[in-house]
Amino acid sequence: MLEDKYADFEKFLAENKGKRKFKQTVELAVNFKGVDFTNQNNRLNLSILLPHGRGKASKIAVFASDRSVIEDAQKAGIEVIKAEDIPAIATDKQKLASLAKYALLAQPNLMPTIAKYLGQYLGPRGKMPRPLLPGTSLAKAVDEISRQVVVKTSGKLLPTVHCPVGTEDMEPKKLFENMQEVLNNIVAKTGKNSLKSVFVKLTMSKPLRLM
Repeated sequence: MLEDKYADFEKFLAENKGKRKFKQTVELAVNFKGVDFTNQNNRLNLSILLPHGRGKASKIAVFASDRSVIEDAQKAGIEVIKAEDIPAIATDKQKLASLAKYALLAQPNLMPTIAKYLGQYLGPRGKMPRPLLPGTSLAKAVDEISRQVVVKTSGKLLPTVHCPVGTEDMEPKKLFENMQEVLNNIVAKTGKNSLKSVFVKLTMSKPLRLM
């Protein structure tokens, strides 16, 4: 989608990047028409893997009890939360707040314990851990979680969604392909005729209309 808008996007990125003292995020905004988001079946909650990643490293932690998983995580520089530590975290506000800053993985056998002690805090924040499914290596799970973005209908069911697609220092072509992947997933759910407008912007820039 939007192939004819690539030159406009490339020019927009060149004109706006590098103007802040921090690395700006490139964000996509999609506005809809003719979609009844009060209908549960129409609401969006899409987990999308960006082909070129998000442009910045994710802080990842894994809930683990098996020695092999713990060793793999330690070798990869991933923080490990051991099963026996879960109850104590539930009563430590500082640790809970820190935990919410991570992308979380967990061995499936620990999910009931995590739900019991931490679900009340992590659930409403959309931070419940992703289970490490049988046969899925920790390396693969980390790769996927580092490329994952979520496109979700807002709580007020407004006809718009926002999504990060990378950072300003990424190649324009890769950013554009990330945007296309997001739009393709959205259209597969809502239909192409549901798109009213599409905008892209950097964190502190004015938006560029692509559709």
